Amino acid sequence: MAKLSLINREKKRQDLVKKYAKKRSELLQTIRNQSLDEEVRYEARLALQNLPRNSSPTRLRSRCELTGRPRGTYKIFGLGRMKIREIAFRGEIPGLTKASW
Repeated sequence: MAKLSLINREKKRQDLVKKYAKKRSELLQTIRNQSLDEEVRYEARLALQNLPRNSSPTRLRSRCELTGRPRGTYKIFGLGRMKIREIAFRGEIPGLTKASW
């Protein structure tokens, strides 16, 4: 089990990403628009830099929903590799079976 403080920090980042997603996308569109004046694009770049760092989606870390483990997480299930194995052996994930050849 991961430390609760790290799990809570990640949830806080997810909330910030949601909060600033619209504003961030608008600023990025303004920056990428070549038809706009250079001064407007520069102001948008400065505004983007003034947003909180944790509002950037690249700072998010995928964690296991059950244990909070940061590594070995499958995005499809949202679980860590060990929890997927346990749940799959119990037959609780539809369509997932143990390989045998």
